[in-house]
Amino acid sequence: MTEVFVTGGTGYIGRPLIARLVASGYSVRALTRAASQGRLPAGAEPVTGDALDGLTFRDAIPRAATFIHLVGTAHPSPAKAAQFRSVDLASIEAAVSAASYARVAHFIYVSVAHPAPVMRAYIAVRLQGEALLRHSGIPATIVRPWYVLGPGHRWPYLVMPIYALLRWNPSSRALALRLGLVRLEDMVTTLLQAAGNPTAAGVRVVDVPGILAAGRVARRPF
Repeated sequence: MTEVFVTGGTGYIGRPLIARLVASGYSVRALTRAASQGRLPAGAEPVTGDALDGLTFRDAIPRAATFIHLVGTAHPSPAKAAQFRSVDLASIEAAVSAASYARVAHFIYVSVAHPAPVMRAYIAVRLQGEALLRHSGIPATIVRPWYVLGPGHRWPYLVMPIYALLRWNPSSRALALRLGLVRLEDMVTTLLQAAGNPTAAGVRVVDVPGILAAGRVARRPF
């Protein structure tokens, strides 16, 4: 049975992802604070620790496991630049250190689409996370969504007609595709596929078109 270690498992993406992993037959350990254990989906083994301190959970990571890092500031905005460094950057630093110690076989990191005209502090921190991962030498998949639509995250539906116009304009098509909107179920499917098809070496990047393609394939009738 493939073993997976998840950080951020009680969050927006983490909960549905863990449910899918368990349903697909994976053995899942999920890092959580003691007070949040009850929010983990059934079937996941809780690991109590601090996502900002790899020493608190590195010994609980199974050898040769797949590590999925989902910790990050909720509802990112330009006003949260300090949190991006204190939470997002600190957590990926801790995760890469712990994963290296445990000699994981594959690391999956949710980054962000770039370049983009806004959210520079957020993108800068995620780029630092990507650099840490590349420098570690751990085989990795980096997933780069821009905005993930789902429960409580639906306001961008209002601007979808603008995205459609941008995609039709040759001068803005590349930007619209790179910064397109993806659905929560498409993100979960992409992460599940990455877990099931690890890269043996180097770093694989899945951008917005790749996330959308994974979702379309999953919904295709047989």
